[in-house]
Amino acid sequence: MLRGIEDEGFTLIELMVTVAILGILVTLATGSFLSYQARAKQAEVKANLGSIGEMAIIYKTEFDTYITNWTGIGWQPMGTTRYRYWYNGSAAIGTPTSPQTGINYSDPGSAADDNSFIAAAIGNIDNDVPTTDQWLYNQNKSFTILQNDVTTP
Repeated sequence: MLRGIEDEGFTLIELMVTVAILGILVTLATGSFLSYQARAKQAEVKANLGSIGEMAIIYKTEFDTYITNWTGIGWQPMGTTRYRYWYNGSAAIGTPTSPQTGINYSDPGSAADDNSFIAAAIGNIDNDVPTTDQWLYNQNKSFTILQNDVTTP
């Protein structure tokens, strides 16, 4: 039996369902990709705060105190950073100060005394003003996230 030309192809309903399914898949993939990308950017803060902490622990081993400054622990950023780093109330030279209007890069709580230290970092990694990513790291090698800039709705 021969089919007429009107019997070939897809119906409008079939095309609409296909486009709707593709739209849903693209939306899901984009959201996951952006979240993954933002979390990958957080690897910087984990590596740098870990390095700062190790250098502070080495300083404590040699001088029996954590009280020092950036020169004392010998850490400085390599290249451009997404975060501003703090140790014992002072910011590391070469880290962002306020490149974006509305972003506050002030110290979220760094401190040091004879027996403990808290290194801190603050950055805006997903460009949503004024929300920032705020991290603390201490002598127990423990991270605390004060505010997570990666959380997606």
